[in-house]
Amino acid sequence: MEFFGISAPALLSQLLLGLVNGSFYAILSLGLAVIFGLLNVINFAHGALFMLGALLTWMGLEYLEVNYWVMLLLAPLIVGVLGVLIERFLLQWIYKLDHLYGLLLTLGLTMVIEGVFRSIYGVSGLGYDTPEVLEGATDLGFMILPNYRAWVVVASIVVCLATWYVIERTKLGAYLRAGTENPRLVEAFGVNVPVMITLTYAFGAALAAFAGVLAAPVYQVTPLMGQNLIIVVFAVVVIGGMGSIMGSILTGLGLGVVEGLTKVFYPEASSTVVFVIMAIVLLIRPAGLFGKEK
Repeated sequence: MEFFGISAPALLSQLLLGLVNGSFYAILSLGLAVIFGLLNVINFAHGALFMLGALLTWMGLEYLEVNYWVMLLLAPLIVGVLGVLIERFLLQWIYKLDHLYGLLLTLGLTMVIEGVFRSIYGVSGLGYDTPEVLEGATDLGFMILPNYRAWVVVASIVVCLATWYVIERTKLGAYLRAGTENPRLVEAFGVNVPVMITLTYAFGAALAAFAGVLAAPVYQVTPLMGQNLIIVVFAVVVIGGMGSIMGSILTGLGLGVVEGLTKVFYPEASSTVVFVIMAIVLLIRPAGLFGKEK
């Protein structure tokens, strides 16, 4: 069976690749949405934190022989601790200032982090093998499904939905949302708001690192790998609606699929289709698809 001259297996394979990219978009934009929605900070360092997750995974195997599954837990934890330090020593001083200060601060932090690791490892890619248990592919009859790519999609969706549930449907999430709008009221209930804000940023950083660990066997690990995604991820957040958790998840997955389809039917536009969609959405609905109009 063919669609517009494209065989069904080729089309489905490209859709799967788009869904894999969309999974990374979703989990990275989710971290950005959590940080912006709850802390009101435009975190341009997210790409560098994503890179750190992947690079720590490579370093763990290369230097310490720590396998992928351990690093899937350890790398987000390490980057989360770094997030605590960033929030406590840098970000807490700019919360009451214009958004531009947060963007410039995190952009500068990105350049420092990338510059340090680029001086050590250069810009050439570092290979990371697929975990042995996820090697190979499964024949579904209509297409060959690489096992690791299937794992990336499932893991990303589970983490994204779990995060959405905690923030939108639990008492902890209610405290987080209330703490950003009326911190004194929340403190009256005995909640340490500064600690809660610090842990929120750390969680957003850990999400970026988790995506980095998932990406290590898919992309070449390089100190500049975050640059290739962060601009697209910001576009995803804008399209979904700044601060919208579910908007980031659905938009990330959807745009990954759209990008994959574009590579099939009009490859020349695949690198710009996301930004074209962003421009159209902003013209029609400035707050984004799922954002709240003020």
